Amino acid sequence: MTSDPPASVTRDVARLRAALDDTLPTKTASNLLIGTWNVRAFGDLTEKWKAGPRDSPKRDLHAMTCIAEIASRFDVLALQEVRRNTTALHYLMGLLGPGWRFITSDVTEGSAGNGERLTYLYDTARVQPSGLVGEIVLPPATDGPVPQFARTPYAAGFTRGTAGCQAPGLVERFLVGNCG
Repeated sequence: MTSDPPASVTRDVARLRAALDDTLPTKTASNLLIGTWNVRAFGDLTEKWKAGPRDSPKRDLHAMTCIAEIASRFDVLALQEVRRNTTALHYLMGLLGPGWRFITSDVTEGSAGNGERLTYLYDTARVQPSGLVGEIVLPPATDGPVPQFARTPYAAGFTRGTAGCQAPGLVERFLVGNCG
């Protein structure tokens, strides 16, 4: 979709931006903003500014623009319920721009997994992945298998700063966990 948003969307985003300015801290050199968001059934999208009554899904370009505005306020954002269909995720990444990346888990199969995955969005101007990514699987017990999580918790490590520059300790390392 390459058309400019309608005036109603522009007004809504301006109101949302003002509310976020009043609610969330601004990104600074001395903070790190990490969020988590269960964006229900984040998979496909309707490529119109306003989804109609017969459109499925109801998530449209208006909603995606608002989601991007919120996501952009964080350095790392953990998203739950990212579906097998990643159309909405890729559209969101396009809205966030080339300075944003994502790390995502495999889709959890089976009815309990609901075809969902866990995803981290991150602002590359503020953080970089450390290379540590993992899912938590419980080890077997001595008397047999252990029931596992329906949706395996997913963790990813990130760093901020530069190693070997000026003083030791300039690199901050942190681990973010995400449970569906």
